[in-house]
Amino acid sequence: MDMAEKLKEYARLTQEGLETYLPEQAGALETIFQAARYSALAGGKRLRPALLMEFYALHGGKAAEALPFACALEMVHTYSLIHDDLPCMDNDDLRRGKPTNHKVFGEATALLAGDSLLTRAFETMLCHCPSEIPAENALKAAGILAARAGMEGMIGGQVMDLDFETRRPDKEELSRMVYLKTGCLLMAACEMGCALAGAGPEEMKKARLYGEKLGLAFQIQDDILDVTGSTEKLGKPVGSDAENHKNTFVSCYGLEECRRLARENTRLAVEAVDLLPGSGFLTELAWSLQKRDH
Repeated sequence: MDMAEKLKEYARLTQEGLETYLPEQAGALETIFQAARYSALAGGKRLRPALLMEFYALHGGKAAEALPFACALEMVHTYSLIHDDLPCMDNDDLRRGKPTNHKVFGEATALLAGDSLLTRAFETMLCHCPSEIPAENALKAAGILAARAGMEGMIGGQVMDLDFETRRPDKEELSRMVYLKTGCLLMAACEMGCALAGAGPEEMKKARLYGEKLGLAFQIQDDILDVTGSTEKLGKPVGSDAENHKNTFVSCYGLEECRRLARENTRLAVEAVDLLPGSGFLTELAWSLQKRDH
């Protein structure tokens, strides 16, 4: 199975898992389940679940065994997107080619849909862990997600991003913000896969470095595409960073230097896992993300 086919298979598994862990409901709870499902089932690259399952498989597990954790991670990612799109944050109208959650369900329900996905994520990990994964490994993985998504992780990065709307950060601050806001969930994906499989500290270190550098390259490419891409391909408005006076890698470094930085960080990500047996998928994935146009 080549990289593209494997990524599609991981996406299919994730979609089926999310359908299972976020079932349709009727009655008083119908609206909140509809709102959560609207965003969680909207597709996308499913990059984070794929990384989690791949790292789990690389260290001896069967990818599908890690599905509850992969879906939980995607729920956390989706909750962050719902909240990011709210008028009090980025105030976006489109996400993955569809109206954003608050445009369909209203701001209050969108806020609660994000909250629901965050809490459902931990319910999914702790209540649906398969018997093949030792409880201590499951708890370690859940702890990684909590830390990487919290105040010293993704949330911290979002707060820095809001702060930068009122002042211009230096390059080191910008990199720190991206490390937290984007890199932390990608690192969590890689680390959780290792933790679930019982991998050792050296393997965890390599996974963490891969996720960190991949996250930096990924965000730089996103910033490039916000300038050079199209709404049709991206599924969200382009030019919104400049319109909202966002401080991005492009505004700090310029397009050509950003292209070089994206390549360099991709190379560092690939080097981190180069000696892992069976790391071909991770290598191809990293380079494909750096060259993407959507």
